[in-house]
Amino acid sequence: MKHENKTLVILTPGFPCDEADSTCLPMLQYFVRSLQKGHPGLQIIILSFQYPYHNKTYLWNGIPVSAFNGKNKGGIARLLLRRKINAALKKIHSNKHITGLLSCWYGECALVGKRFAAKNNLKHFCWILGRDAEKENRYPNRIRATPGELIALSDFLQDTFEKNHMVRPGYVIPPGVDTAKFCDDLPERDIDIIGVGSLIPLKHFEIFIEIIEVIKKQIPFIKSFIVGDGPQMDNLKQLVINSDLQQEIVFTGELAYGETLRLMQRSRLMLHPSSYEGFSGVCQEALYAGVPVISF
Repeated sequence: MKHENKTLVILTPGFPCDEADSTCLPMLQYFVRSLQKGHPGLQIIILSFQYPYHNKTYLWNGIPVSAFNGKNKGGIARLLLRRKINAALKKIHSNKHITGLLSCWYGECALVGKRFAAKNNLKHFCWILGRDAEKENRYPNRIRATPGELIALSDFLQDTFEKNHMVRPGYVIPPGVDTAKFCDDLPERDIDIIGVGSLIPLKHFEIFIEIIEVIKKQIPFIKSFIVGDGPQMDNLKQLVINSDLQQEIVFTGELAYGETLRLMQRSRLMLHPSSYEGFSGVCQEALYAGVPVISF
């Protein structure tokens, strides 16, 4: 017999492995916590396709999360992953009153969610969150979700998706800022310029370094931080050495979410040279911290 409480199933490529995992999709974490707080009668179940890297069900702030350890494998492994997730959805559907499914990103999660919802006459929504709005994304042609099933993270993504895929998402839901994570006692602003993000080609932190090199000529003792980690770390560090900027640029590596916000509150300016953002949560957080933002 099905439980009477309404259940929302969220399908996502990744989710925190535990409550201490603050750096994994902080925007999604805040969204889920806010949803839980605002709708105490709604049961939320999360199915995480690729990360964490283990097969188990655990509780995150009281919310059941099933991790499938997909590790972004292709071929037969991906087909087997979809079968496991479909089996999990069938089990939930047989025991719970599913009020809807929400897929994060217009990709594999949306494919699985849309097909299951259509087969079982359930509501399905897809949240377009970034580069899934680009023309190279092939999933929209496979899934063909209607405008009423699509949610864009920003006006920009709504326009971009319509331009590239000829369908205009019916809703725009931007992210929020978790104000409780900010320090109430404002620290001294002793960092001149901060950059925050994954050290990947898309973020263009080499431009950050070039700008600091130019500024140094007029402000010899400029102090800047690059917060984040990624495959370009070694190349960027070498660029700093080549530009003789070891005293001017500090690499912190990946920090806990709260530590990153505290560094923002110590900063006078954020420089965000990324070439593409669906809706930059880090820029929004910087503005809340009172830090002006320069970006493309």
